[in-house]
Amino acid sequence: QVRLVESGGGSVQSGGSLRLSCTASGAMGRSNVMGWFRQAPGKEREGVAAIHTDGDKEYLNSVKGRFTVSRDNAKKILYLQMNDLKPEDTAMYYCAASRFLRPWQMVDGAASESNYWGQGIQVTVST
Repeated sequence: QVRLVESGGGSVQSGGSLRLSCTASGAMGRSNVMGWFRQAPGKEREGVAAIHTDGDKEYLNSVKGRFTVSRDNAKKILYLQMNDLKPEDTAMYYCAASRFLRPWQMVDGAASESNYWGQGIQVTVST
């Protein structure tokens, strides 16, 4: 069983930065994709960024140039560096993992019911 635990959320002013981390445990397999989703109150969950063990990445258009996804495969840790944060980035952020998807599929929300999920962590950006 795969377990995902997020850390690093919090509150920041507009224009500020935060780095989220997601530590994975359990059998992930040699090839997998890990990524971040977010859900704001009253809105649907959306894929934010994802990265494969081979380094392939994908981003939600609205975060391109501001967010950077990376991973340490040896330590099974996923990161999301978020710069120039905006109030519209306020949401609960969730870590996800899949053995079956490519990054663009994960961000697109494909087969999300088959993902492993973390418990979520709050990010709040104030004006």
